[in-house]
Amino acid sequence: MDKISVFLDDYRKAPGGYVLVETIDECIDLLRTFDIEHLSLDHDLLNKTRNGFMLVEKMVKERLFAKRITIHSANSVGGKAMYNCLKQAQRDSIMPLDIPVSLRPLPLNFSP
Repeated sequence: MDKISVFLDDYRKAPGGYVLVETIDECIDLLRTFDIEHLSLDHDLLNKTRNGFMLVEKMVKERLFAKRITIHSANSVGGKAMYNCLKQAQRDSIMPLDIPVSLRPLPLNFSP
């Protein structure tokens, strides 16, 4: 299976070497198809009814994880909710404990 790194964001550009996705559906498709080395997630997306927290819930439900996950959202409340959901999945033995999960907000004007 091919290994890739994925950057979910509808506003910022992806860092070099990352596949940029702008919707949770695109992200889920890649999680189902590829071995994801690093998954970097935003909370607020253009589609206001489908956000990064909904993606994390779906990831936990379907047990779709990357080798490493970063929440880069500048939305402190949304980002913390995503982080806490993933950490709870680890405590509940749904997500492996060896997957590092970090909360590292990026400014909206982030430029890789």
